Amino acid sequence: MNWLEIVGWAGSALLVWSLLQRRLLRLRIWNLVGSVILVAYNALAEVWPMAALNFTLAIINIWQLYSLLRTRHDERTYQVVEVATDDNFLAHVLRVHWSDIAKFNPDFRFDDEHRLAFLTLNGDEVVGVLMLRPDPGDPEVALLELDYVTQRYRDLSPGEFVFRRSGQLTAHGFRRVLTPPGMVAPYYSRLGFVPTEDRYALDLTAH
Repeated sequence: MNWLEIVGWAGSALLVWSLLQRRLLRLRIWNLVGSVILVAYNALAEVWPMAALNFTLAIINIWQLYSLLRTRHDERTYQVVEVATDDNFLAHVLRVHWSDIAKFNPDFRFDDEHRLAFLTLNGDEVVGVLMLRPDPGDPEVALLELDYVTQRYRDLSPGEFVFRRSGQLTAHGFRRVLTPPGMVAPYYSRLGFVPTEDRYALDLTAH
């Protein structure tokens, strides 16, 4: 096997690997890399129909990546809907994703007492669930208990829209949000949260 065949096999393997990704952003990135490698391979091998096909795939992936990254912070793309904690649809969403939720939130237990729930939507698709509870010692502080994003959208952090539209939280009398302690690799620092001891805090009055 010569070096050109190795390049071709590597590009094909990356293309297949990309289709196994459950996160949209990663799927597009790996698919783009595989397509670019196969464009080069087929051009060097002078297999022009396949070179043209993979060139087209590369252009599609570039456009899809541009769309994903351009709209990741766009309030016209993602909508936040507050739902009652005894809502049957919310219970269905939690049940469908429960095993995945438990991996990242092993201490989370669902009950509807003194808790607020928000669904983040992309069109008619639920992409995230966020749940908070008032601090028993200070009702103006919201304790974040669940910030779950489905695997397809996990690289895009759509849960941020609940915090960016802070009026949804201040309407309930909250002035501050605290994340659970000891979070691993949280994204909250990008949303205006500041580290406080073992957790992150957001001052809603500053938004």
